[in-house]
Amino acid sequence: MPSNRFQSGEMVMGRWPGSSLYYEVKVLSFNSDTQLYTVIYKDGTELELKEADIKRLSGFRQSGGHSRSRSRSPSRRRSRSRSPGRVTRRSSSRTMETRKEARKELKRKEVQEVQLSPVEKLVENNSNNKHDTKAENATAHRVSKKSEAELELNRVAVRYNLRPRKEEVETKLSEPERLEKVAKPLKEMKLSADRPTDLEFGGRIGAFFMIFLLPAMTFLLLLMCSQEDPSLLNFPPELPTLDALWDIQVFGLVILWFFFQALLYLLPVGKVVEGMPLRSGKRLKYRINGFHTFVLSTLVLGAAYYQGVDLSYIHTHFLQFAVSAFVLSVLLSVYLYLRSRRVPQDELAPGGNSGNMFYDFFIGHELNPRIKSFDLKYFCELRPGLIGWIMVNISMLLAEVKIHKLDAPSPAMILVNGFQLLYVADALWNEEAILTTMDIVHDGFGYMLAFGDLVWVPFTYSLQSFYLVNHPNPLSWPWTVTVVAINLIGYFVFRKANSQKNAFRRNPADPKLSHLRTIPTATGKSLIVSGLWGFVRHPNYLGDLIMALAWSLPCGFNHILPYFYIIYFTGLLIHRDARDDKQCRRKYGSAWDEYCQQVRYRIFPGIY
Repeated sequence: MPSNRFQSGEMVMGRWPGSSLYYEVKVLSFNSDTQLYTVIYKDGTELELKEADIKRLSGFRQSGGHSRSRSRSPSRRRSRSRSPGRVTRRSSSRTMETRKEARKELKRKEVQEVQLSPVEKLVENNSNNKHDTKAENATAHRVSKKSEAELELNRVAVRYNLRPRKEEVETKLSEPERLEKVAKPLKEMKLSADRPTDLEFGGRIGAFFMIFLLPAMTFLLLLMCSQEDPSLLNFPPELPTLDALWDIQVFGLVILWFFFQALLYLLPVGKVVEGMPLRSGKRLKYRINGFHTFVLSTLVLGAAYYQGVDLSYIHTHFLQFAVSAFVLSVLLSVYLYLRSRRVPQDELAPGGNSGNMFYDFFIGHELNPRIKSFDLKYFCELRPGLIGWIMVNISMLLAEVKIHKLDAPSPAMILVNGFQLLYVADALWNEEAILTTMDIVHDGFGYMLAFGDLVWVPFTYSLQSFYLVNHPNPLSWPWTVTVVAINLIGYFVFRKANSQKNAFRRNPADPKLSHLRTIPTATGKSLIVSGLWGFVRHPNYLGDLIMALAWSLPCGFNHILPYFYIIYFTGLLIHRDARDDKQCRRKYGSAWDEYCQQVRYRIFPGIY
């Protein structure tokens, strides 16, 4: 089998499909089975090209670099050839030859330009400096606006070679129609290039079934946990009546909680920061006030308790709260998908633009849906569900005291509440760090995240406290100290790794990070290969899983149900690691291979 001529990370000239134009691209990988190169253009478009469609930079420049000295100045060429109102006063053969040669040189120059700009940008003034601009403005008085627009349109058509010259001469169209005809093939090519070819979660069929599987699993867990004996031998649980599933008053409380959190999100407190650069180069702004929201929510809950409000009501109607939150997540998901059908192409999520309705609905079609400055994905990620998780835990603690007529909550309940309170408070205190995560940077906002944020997090992550209400578990002091130590170790690894990663992404030149060893990549970024990030590739995942174990241990070993969280979370993080590995391999190429050789284990040292 022949070997590939071009190496990963090499800069070459690649032919744009369907045209004779070449643009500067970077080689990402080579598929020996299909004999195709995966390349990335400067606008972020990734395509697969044959070897015949790729040329080396040196050879390409030499083939197009012969010209006379009088044609080598870009400003001189453009001021002479692009001024629409220049009047020809000489017609000698030498003058004609010079102009023909200048036009050929201009064509060669335009073919070598490495730009994949929208048509709107191409018709703008393309002069090199202010002297050219003045010259063009002076000649513009001698021609009409219509002639100038036609000349620019013809230049765009020549550059992209989208239709034969004969058709251009014979077909007489209005200016808007001609512009649309030039732009349409470009939009179609861009749309097909942005379609994801590697679908996740089992592709279209898998996404379709996940829409129904996730809520079914949530309700089964809650029904099992509410049984007197939650053993797997008692599966499946008895199905509840309709009245036990739905209560309009509970649904109203869920809606009220959602809008209360939205109101707190809009408060003008906390700093405003910029997120990571989008594909368009734009950075969105976010207000960091999650911890303020958490404190205010807790104060309101405390005030309600001291006013005599029975907060154990959440435990009594837990299944109805879960159903109401599910209905809200579905309504939000439908709204998100319908609005995403009208947004520009560059605002769609990289992985949620497959063209299949069910897959895009599940993954999320739009990357950052916003109502003016209100970012829906960012709001749902940390506010109603995450803070709601703590409110549910407090309700379970009060329900345990009430049902078992205790003077104080049990040590197991205190540990579970304390551990998870620390986790949520840490996430909200370090709220800015979430702007660099995969959920915000890469994933669209659709059913998967809406259901996860509003239903899965508050109603399955609180499973340990819900379990302890009906299945108390006494703890000895040595075992209590051991569980606390395990949680603290996990928290240290989790927080240290995340803080280091986020600081490095924000400012790799930070003097506090100078002790870290790194591997440079072709993208200009570096990969950390020392400290915790030299121990395993995802030390933050490792710390997260150690904490998850500590949350389950206070529930004892009588049933596997309280350990559902760590079992599910292990599978989730292994899947997320696979997604991250695939993206990093495409992004960093050979540098990622070198990193994997130095840091062998992904999450579990010596195991995986």
